[in-house]
Amino acid sequence: MRSSSRSDVPEAASFPPVVGHDPGILVLGSMPGVRSLERQQYYAHPRNAFWPVMAEVFGFDAALPYEARLAQLAAHGVALWDVLAQCRRPGSLDAAIERDSIVCNDFSAFLARHGGIRRICFNGATAEQLFRRHALPGLAERQLPELVRLPSTSPAHAGMVFEEKLRQWRAALAV
Repeated sequence: MRSSSRSDVPEAASFPPVVGHDPGILVLGSMPGVRSLERQQYYAHPRNAFWPVMAEVFGFDAALPYEARLAQLAAHGVALWDVLAQCRRPGSLDAAIERDSIVCNDFSAFLARHGGIRRICFNGATAEQLFRRHALPGLAERQLPELVRLPSTSPAHAGMVFEEKLRQWRAALAV
């Protein structure tokens, strides 16, 4: 049996967290997709519902320039990051993440620096699963905010209509 080497798949590295003055909520994705990595912007795929959902929840225009959208999140106490710091993944699908390549972000240090975070919202099941498997074991109970899984805003998660995603995200982001 021939073993396959995955060295031909490039490493993907996440972005630094987007954090305002005093965040109360941390929204976590798994790892930026190809389009986001190319543009160096969270949720850059035009069919991803993340920015339209945030715009509806917080009352801003989803067409604002990227930096202005980030400022809107920060102004509403929302920090943005990914569970993974790096991994190998051909394409953008979370299912393609090569498990032996996973490097998790340092949530212990992050939560210690941002003690006002009361809720972590996961953008989809994979983000939650990766967090529980790779980050949670290193966190002290006293560090744990409420953990909430939300429907993925990815265009790959087409089984739920926008209005239902919006309803769930609105409820979770109201703190």
